[in-house]
Amino acid sequence: MAEPGKSKFQIDLRRHLRESDVEDNLVHLICEIAEASKYIINSIRTGDLGVAGTSNLYGEQQLALDVLADRILRKRLDHSRVVANMMSEEEDEIIPISPDCEGKYSVAYDPLDGSSLVDVNLAVGTIISIFSGCDLLQSGRNQVAAMYILYGPRTTLVYSTGNGVHEFSMNHLMEYNLVQENIQICPQGSLYSPGGQRNLYTPGTEAFVQQLEQRGVKLRYSGGFVPDINQILLKGQGIFFYPHLQQKPKGKLRLLFELSPMAYLVEQAGGAASTGHGPILDLVPEHIHERAPVFIGSKADVALAEKFIRDMETKQSQKAAAG
Repeated sequence: MAEPGKSKFQIDLRRHLRESDVEDNLVHLICEIAEASKYIINSIRTGDLGVAGTSNLYGEQQLALDVLADRILRKRLDHSRVVANMMSEEEDEIIPISPDCEGKYSVAYDPLDGSSLVDVNLAVGTIISIFSGCDLLQSGRNQVAAMYILYGPRTTLVYSTGNGVHEFSMNHLMEYNLVQENIQICPQGSLYSPGGQRNLYTPGTEAFVQQLEQRGVKLRYSGGFVPDINQILLKGQGIFFYPHLQQKPKGKLRLLFELSPMAYLVEQAGGAASTGHGPILDLVPEHIHERAPVFIGSKADVALAEKFIRDMETKQSQKAAAG
């Protein structure tokens, strides 16, 4: 993307989007979200870390920063004039903005994923999924864009509009400049990030983990979905999983707010994202807060997880049929 003789670091987010022939309203929307992130990072640096006194629909106490990040994003999206519907992980219903869907977008977002990590000074992030028109309850393959902002030692933004995955870093003027284009994930990795309680893993997942350990794959898990996916993308290898657990077949992570946008980004980078039985992006949500298990990252590692899960389930079925 950088012109000959011109540093890629001089390319800001808006210019990169325009030079990638992204539609004008989508350029405006992504830049509005980037603008909102400047206020969110300021709130993280200076804001109240106490509990807000309200609960989200999962019965979890909301941190003040959750509430504030949600309010900041909602206001920017509402005033962007290019959003038809939006949906926050902190709410229990779709928020209509405009009855006119033509040329507009619907946005699902997790305003501050991993917010409980802020008070111990670990990285957190914002996750965004964007669809054309008014419908949010559709396959993740229909996303027109996905992005996340990581608030860590550096504030970075990673996005895709279906033409590769690109990373930007916030400079001292709070502008996002290009760091690298067309991030790629190699087929097999040397690190894994396992979520969930291991003694509740199903036999297939446990066998998969044992295979990784025998191969010498290193465990690298932060407890935050955004930094763990960012690690895989920027290191160009690895696998994250939060699997189906015994007595918890849907896992933990939410399809629309977390899994679909990250699956879109990882597939755009040459990786894969699966429930353990098939692609995340093929799932059509039945309700807005649907959950799904996930294995995401290097393509060969994801395929290996699917194989172990399939083989162990086949063995269990054969054993049950034999009596």
